[in-house]
Order: sequence, then structure tokens, then C-alpha cells
Amino acid sequence: RSPHAPGLLSRAEKDRRIERGITGLYRWYLDRSQSTRNWNPDRHFNWRAFRTDHSPEMNYILEGFFAVEQYVPDYVNKLLQLVRKSYGRAQFQVRWGTEEQRHMDAWQNTVLFSRFRSVEWIEDYKEALRNNEWQLPWDDAMHMLFYTLIQERATQINYLNAAAIAAGKVDTPEHRNDADPVLEKVCIAIATDEAAHYNFFNESARLMFYYYPSQSVDALVDVIKHFAMPGVDIIPNFRRFQEKCAQAAVFGPREYAGDVL
Repeated sequence: RSPHAPGLLSRAEKDRRIERGITGLYRWYLDRSQSTRNWNPDRHFNWRAFRTDHSPEMNYILEGFFAVEQYVPDYVNKLLQLVRKSYGRAQFQVRWGTEEQRHMDAWQNTVLFSRFRSVEWIEDYKEALRNNEWQLPWDDAMHMLFYTLIQERATQINYLNAAAIAAGKVDTPEHRNDADPVLEKVCIAIATDEAAHYNFFNESARLMFYYYPSQSVDALVDVIKHFAMPGVDIIPNFRRFQEKCAQAAVFGPREYAGDVL
């Protein structure tokens, strides 16, 4: 820490120190990612053993996970344009995109190997999804830092709760017979990535709070008040997906208030 109070530093000096901190976070993140979480969505899981008799409720949830990830190109492109002048943030977004890409492929495999939908249906659905385009909910980097912070935590909670269903730890009538060791492993692998993403954004947010406390509080409060998961306005049947997640205690208002905030 600087011997000088952050309030005494110039804006340029604050920004320089934030950039240095985020670049260090990125280099640490990259090393950990490559050494501890370098999995492949096709080879890492025994897809032949994936159950084909999941409940319709579980299949709709998996479809929703798959659909949200179809907008990874938009997430990466638009966030990169917002932070492209920052080496640390831009490099992280590129790495983040490669990890989200494998999530997209893994969730597609769950839909495919469940046999709930045909190959033709999946291809048509992907085309329909990509006819829409995700837009940034805010057009400044500070708001989007806090948005991604909350969104990554919310996504992790989604997948951890889905993993609990796949582990047979949920005894609701709809999901009593949805235990699946392969699905559990998929959910845990992706949730672990999301936890790492959340940690990066959390540490970045700490830097912003240290150097720009007032602006950070205002941005965080604004994001909390207006937060919505990506895809709510562009994914067909998103409301059904939300309802299935809430009914299964995968994610809903209670999880958002209790586990995210």
C-alpha cells in the first residue's frame, strides 16, 4: 500500500496503480487457470454414461444453461471494447472467453447426450438464439465490473445447486430421480471456473473501492437495484427457464438475496 492516502493521489496515479494491480491479478489468474483447471469439454467427461431419462424440469434447466452461453461472443466482444485500453482487463477478458467457450460446449453436450432434443433441434435453436444480440446493461467499465462480479457469483450458485440435484441431494418430487454422476461432474467443473472468475472480479472491485470509494458504492448500488441475468430479454422461453430454476431452488430471488448478495 502507498504511504499516501488514496484521496491525495491524482486520478492518473490512481488509475496507474489500479492497472498495475489488475495486471498482476491477471498473470496470477492465468498461471492458476492453466495449471489447475485446464479441462476439455469433450474428453473430460464420460458422455456415454450421461443419463437419458432426466426429468423434463432438469432438461429445461440444462437447455437454459446452454442458451445463456450462446452469447459468449457478444459478452467477450462488447466487454473487450469497453476495457481494451487496459492490458490486464483486456487480457483477462480474452482468457475468460476461452473458458466460457468450453462451458458453452459442455452445456451443449448435456443437451445432446440427454437425447431430450434432436441434433436438428439443437442446430435450429442455436441459430434462433444467435439471431439476437446481447447488449451491455451499462456502457461504462465501473458499472460492468460490478455487474460481472454479481453475475459470476450468481452463475456459480446456479451450477452448484444443479450439482446438488445431480448428486441426489435434492428430494423434491420433480428432481427425485435426477441423480447423475456425469452431470454432477460437469456442474462442479464449470462452477469451479465461475468461482475463479468471481474471485478475479472481486479482487478488481476491491481495488476500485480502495481508490474510488464513492463512485464504487454508487455503481454497485445501481447494479444491485437493476441486476438481471444475461439473456432475459433475448432467449426464447427464458421465463420458463427462470421458473424451473426457482422451483428447483437452483436460482431465484431467495438464492440471489441469500447467496449472491
